[in-house]
Amino acid sequence: MLDIIKEPWPWYVAGPLIGLTVPILLILGNKSFGISSSLRHICAACIPGNINFFKYDWRRESWNLFFVLGIFFGGMISAHFLMNPGEIIVNPKLKAELAGYGITDYSNLVPTQLMNFKSLLTLKGFLTMVVGGFLVGFGTRYAGGCTSGHAIMGLSNLQWPSLVATICFMIGGFFVANVVLPIILSL
Repeated sequence: MLDIIKEPWPWYVAGPLIGLTVPILLILGNKSFGISSSLRHICAACIPGNINFFKYDWRRESWNLFFVLGIFFGGMISAHFLMNPGEIIVNPKLKAELAGYGITDYSNLVPTQLMNFKSLLTLKGFLTMVVGGFLVGFGTRYAGGCTSGHAIMGLSNLQWPSLVATICFMIGGFFVANVVLPIILSL
């Protein structure tokens, strides 16, 4: 059984499980799925300031914080107990392309040559971690939600803004992965 859990799940199993989250949340209490809103709930609970954006009953949405905590601890448990000890399998063509940028270590899910505290002090690391993180946060706020909220919950509810946001997320992702990231990695 543990071997089945350690392997990547096929789309026809993982997809319906993710998709069933939407009706379950709607049936259990008309709740909306999304991850980025949890940061707002944390700020509303912790920041005593007089900021209108954080003036609401965050306790009504506290279930979302437990959901995110479950995702966090589930990730920690799976990284510790269910991680494949072998090298991460990467397509040989991608491996050759990444080797041109100096990325050759596949011992972790995230390339350690890019994502570590030492590389944070380089231009490449600063652009990928700090500027990229800021742009993701800004885009999430500007779009009124994150990719999971729009692409899973919003599309399931046939919301036009979620369709537009998801299309923009995809176009932006393709552009950054194929145009911007190679430029940054070559720095």
